[in-house]
Amino acid sequence: MRRLRDPETGCAWDREQTFETIAPYTIEEAYEVADAIARGDLADLKDELGDLQLQVVYHSRIAEERGAFAIDDVIRAISAKMIRRHPHIFGDAAESPGWETLKAAERGHHEDRSALAGVALALPALKRAAKIQARAARVGFDWPDVSGPRAKIDEEIAEIEAAATDAERTAELGDLLFSVVNYARHLGIDPEAALRGATARFESRFRKVEEIADKPLKDMDIDALEALWQEAKRTLGSPAAG
Repeated sequence: MRRLRDPETGCAWDREQTFETIAPYTIEEAYEVADAIARGDLADLKDELGDLQLQVVYHSRIAEERGAFAIDDVIRAISAKMIRRHPHIFGDAAESPGWETLKAAERGHHEDRSALAGVALALPALKRAAKIQARAARVGFDWPDVSGPRAKIDEEIAEIEAAATDAERTAELGDLLFSVVNYARHLGIDPEAALRGATARFESRFRKVEEIADKPLKDMDIDALEALWQEAKRTLGSPAAG
């Protein structure tokens, strides 16, 4: 990476990159790691982990050029953090005080002491919503049972239908999605994984519809499309209704 970013002999594209321009690739590589795991493809996982590791090296090199830190500092810092957060393994503690307790103690050294501090803005929206809700729940800000978040879904749908402007509808739709995430959390379901699964099922069924259709889909009415959809579901199997 040092050679790639050399001002005189390096790669023109690599020399131009910054934290900001590389960050989207970092996120993309993390998703590709998750995808390889989901597919059970260990050979691909090996490659994707290398790509993700390259992102860490890339950011570290940019930081080193600015005199901030280098890759060795990154590795030392995460090693120290793991030791600090496992006093029952590396220290004298009889048992772990709990991951979140240790993280909260670390956050106490920083200015933002909110229960919601440290939830990354760059997380996928569903995952960040779930993390924010879980953090709030740990300090007692939560529904006592699943009926509360379930009722909120109906309430938010009604508010969308009553909205008078696009801005209001957008806000209410966001509230609906947030409520659905909360409902999923109370059911013990990961909303990100649930939506990923639903999207995968839709994709496979849609491809089957394209395969069995005897004419372009745009030339078919809704009844014909629904019949093809049901046939696709029967052919592929239906692990969940929808």
